[in-house]
Amino acid sequence: MAEPRRARGEGARTGTVVRLPVRARPAPAPRDLRLDFFRGLALWLIFLDHVPTNVLNMVTLRNFGFSDASEIFVFISGYTAAMVYGRVMHERGFVIASARALKRAWQLYVAFVFLFVVFLAQISYVAGRFNNPLYAEETNVLRFLDEPDVTLIQALLLRFKPANTDILPLYILLMAALPLVLAGLLRRPNLTLGLSVALYAVTRAMGWNLPGWPEEHVWLFNPLAWQLLFVFAGWCAIGGSERLEPVLRSRVAVVAAGLFLVVSAVVVLSWSVPALDGVVPEELGELIYPISKTDMSLLRFFHFLALALVVVHFVPRDWRGLTSPLARPLVLCGQHSLEIFCLGVFLSFGAHLVLVEVSGRLWVHMAVSLAGIAIMVALAAVMSWYHENEKRRGPERPPGGPA
Repeated sequence: MAEPRRARGEGARTGTVVRLPVRARPAPAPRDLRLDFFRGLALWLIFLDHVPTNVLNMVTLRNFGFSDASEIFVFISGYTAAMVYGRVMHERGFVIASARALKRAWQLYVAFVFLFVVFLAQISYVAGRFNNPLYAEETNVLRFLDEPDVTLIQALLLRFKPANTDILPLYILLMAALPLVLAGLLRRPNLTLGLSVALYAVTRAMGWNLPGWPEEHVWLFNPLAWQLLFVFAGWCAIGGSERLEPVLRSRVAVVAAGLFLVVSAVVVLSWSVPALDGVVPEELGELIYPISKTDMSLLRFFHFLALALVVVHFVPRDWRGLTSPLARPLVLCGQHSLEIFCLGVFLSFGAHLVLVEVSGRLWVHMAVSLAGIAIMVALAAVMSWYHENEKRRGPERPPGGPA
């Protein structure tokens, strides 16, 4: 065994071994289950919202405020990405962290291509089987049936996206830009966030967006606008949440956020509840409408911030409910978000098919919704079991290799 390296100086001259102190690597912080819990909740809500005419859509977040589950998904994705790859960039440098982040972006791209192909096959089969071209029209794949070669190329370029898949290409572009964003956040966090705000403001003022296909279409989730939420999440993960700690603990801020949530709920409910018709003054309506989802209106952004403030204030990191059996299904889905999202797209179309072709009774609405969520939880549980089993086995040893 090699002799320990002697330090220069007196110890080296006398032949004694000087043992240098070894700095222990700090143990990683325990996983914040709130991220997995609320990302799993966002995936459930996205699945329910993607089922047209579903009765349970009436109880999802989008019916009680300006924002919906999309903001939750994008924010948590940005927070976890900055937390994971930011640590890698700090410890191992820009190149290694960039390679890992771009690898993740490539995995997302492959998942989108797989989702695109299988989803089109599902819709094409159903449209032909039931002789109903409306299925292809509702899911935005009718153009593929007319021009499959051109549509496939446009899909590979992320310009053509079937219905309910738009958030995945947004996530791909945000992950591809993550190395540059992280480099800025680690060196000049406030300046990087300020540049993100400036890009958002110019985008809204100039009407910028990425082109879609066909030519008259644009991206449903404008990356130039939605990047603000993603970068803000990264800013919080890098250290911004500690700077916001006084605000999170302030009762005045929590009360103000709660009042904003109540007012936004009244405004949104006035769109569908006849009793609340006219509750929003015409002058106020002209000021706040339209509340754009494509360009992430400021009202949507502020509504999400208010919601996040209230949740963080009342749901601490060590809340026991996060480890309860009732929360376990949500946590599992949140830990396997990519696979669960793709599965949810297939299940939402299947649930829509059942409601149209079989029955539209209330109990059928409940059944297909609960069945879809149960299938999502089952897949997440199987994947979690598989990963845990692989960890216990450890790396496989080659035949005849060293123990």
